[in-house]
Amino acid sequence: MAGKDQDMSSRATSHEPPATSCALCAQPGGEVMWDDGFARVVLVGDADHPGFCRVILNAHEKEMSGLSDAHRLRLMEVVFAVERALRELLAPEKINLASFGNVVPHLHWHVIPRFPDDPHFPNSVWSARVREGPRPLPAGFNRSLRQRLGDLLGPRP
Repeated sequence: MAGKDQDMSSRATSHEPPATSCALCAQPGGEVMWDDGFARVVLVGDADHPGFCRVILNAHEKEMSGLSDAHRLRLMEVVFAVERALRELLAPEKINLASFGNVVPHLHWHVIPRFPDDPHFPNSVWSARVREGPRPLPAGFNRSLRQRLGDLLGPRP
């Protein structure tokens, strides 16, 4: 697996969009909150689900099983740090974690804070609405999230 690790690190040095048809290779995928070259955390900007983040592998890979053990652990470390930061900053009822890739086959995780008054709770964020009324993010949330992610994962290079 050492060859795979070396290949991954050489491809994932930063999010520099290559010429590709993959949306997550070509675009950040949201407002970048943290990026260490291996993976990035983006704030999606979903008014119905404030704080909805994605953790996106910077190298193009479709499946978790395509990563080395070390890279799988590193990616999940980032996912769990985002979950922790969102729990601390927003105090949601629940955090949903999901990795699909059916529409965009590029490895990424959805980290979604859920609240009893969100438009879809307790159902999936992709289900039919059961109520109206988006929840605004607290003042200074983006700055606080960047700071907390830096505390948990290290500063952005």
